[in-house]
Amino acid sequence: MGSTVRIDDLADEVMKGLKDYAKIAVDDLKIAIKNAGETVKDEIEKTAPRKTGKYKRSWAVKKVSETSDSLKLAVHSKTQYRLTHLLENGHAKRGGGRVAARPHIAPAEKKGEEKLISEVERKLR
Repeated sequence: MGSTVRIDDLADEVMKGLKDYAKIAVDDLKIAIKNAGETVKDEIEKTAPRKTGKYKRSWAVKKVSETSDSLKLAVHSKTQYRLTHLLENGHAKRGGGRVAARPHIAPAEKKGEEKLISEVERKLR
């Protein structure tokens, strides 16, 4: 059942309710962001070009910054970062010609973005 609120205290009660909802929403968003970051990492590991497996295993999710109302993550290659743009976009060979691009980061990013959007919509309903 509802509680009785004096008209003078109505604005304070509404603000309190909005702050409580915002806290719950921020917590849910942070969880969704972490899940999306892991999805991107896992997808890159699945689709990354594999010669020795070193590049594939080098991917990680790193927390860049976190405040009370935001979270920034970076999905990156810890040790093979020099190869990422060469494999993703292709490159020129030393003796002429080109090495074909092997896109694996952009599709993983798109999949993570879709997962984040669907999870946020589901949690905020």
